[in-house]
Amino acid sequence: MADFKVVVSDPKTRRSYSVIVDQDKAAGIVGKRIGENFNGDILGLSSYELQITGGTDKDGFPMIPSVHGPVKKKTVLSHPPGFNPKIKGQRKRMMIRGNTISRDITQINTKVIKEGNKPLEELLGKKGGDEPKPKQGE
Repeated sequence: MADFKVVVSDPKTRRSYSVIVDQDKAAGIVGKRIGENFNGDILGLSSYELQITGGTDKDGFPMIPSVHGPVKKKTVLSHPPGFNPKIKGQRKRMMIRGNTISRDITQINTKVIKEGNKPLEELLGKKGGDEPKPKQGE
């Protein structure tokens, strides 16, 4: 069974953190839709409340809020999310996912709605990209 990669974004600090959770532990998220809130205890973020903002499935297709259910279908898109037109009036037939989280979803994007006692940086720690890169020639 695959894992969920949950991306937690903090609107106040404008930083995001990635958490990998086993699907068995995250059974409370399965069945929820884009825009719904859930408790952060599932991710180890006690007293945090998170809102689902989107995600992608195992094949990389984006979740669209306007398509109901855990379906995968081809539809014509003319605006974001899922398609960014380069020319005014441009449309494209694209494969997308519905707005409900299922076992086929691999990445879930969330944002913090209610903060907990400890800051996210302290709970999730620094990640690899935080250190300055060495200058060329050093």
